[in-house]
Amino acid sequence: INVQADAGKGQKIIIKKLKKACGFNGGELAKKHTQDEWTSIQKNGALNDEIAKFCPKAKPLKAKYVPHVYDFLNTYASDSGNVPSC
Repeated sequence: INVQADAGKGQKIIIKKLKKACGFNGGELAKKHTQDEWTSIQKNGALNDEIAKFCPKAKPLKAKYVPHVYDFLNTYASDSGNVPSC
């Protein structure tokens, strides 16, 4: 089953799973990289590792959450011009 990734779901996952552990919101996390950088990180299967660099207290995301979180991070990357509402 091909599930379409959803930035809105990614935002909810970040708020629930990462915000407290990171000490900042998803928008701050997204701005750590450009869209190309997030895409490269995701293609290399390193999204959890990358998040851990900024949020060492955060638990790794379940595989099913990764596409949504990636979609959010890419949508709100430093060069995207988008601002999330969280």
